[in-house]
Amino acid sequence: MSVDTVCKEIGLGLIGFGIFFTFLAVILFFDRGLLALGNIFWLTGVAILLGWRSTLQLFTDRRNYKGSVSFLLGIFFIFVRWPVVGILVEMYGCIVLFSGFWPSIKAFLYQIPVIGWILQYPALLINQFTKRSA
Repeated sequence: MSVDTVCKEIGLGLIGFGIFFTFLAVILFFDRGLLALGNIFWLTGVAILLGWRSTLQLFTDRRNYKGSVSFLLGIFFIFVRWPVVGILVEMYGCIVLFSGFWPSIKAFLYQIPVIGWILQYPALLINQFTKRSA
């Protein structure tokens, strides 16, 4: 195994732990400690997966300032004991920050057997209705 492959696996694992701890924190009524731990794991996983320089460029790119500021403001709100506001602002920041990746994510999800069929089914259903009415 190459070092690059190992770093990607570690990064994906840390992102997975970050999502898991954040999900667990939401289930446990927005536990501040778990949210903070989830954020640390997620940020570290993104940094290892993309590389430190690419991560820094992602967060400091002029087009991504709105998402970066929103995400960091959400982390701040979690640390000052406003976890609900913090998680909502973080979610908005993630959506804005990673909006350039949505086409790639969509193409990847279409390749997963069950999920891809579920995502494509509404389009197939609309096509069936339009064929019958024509």
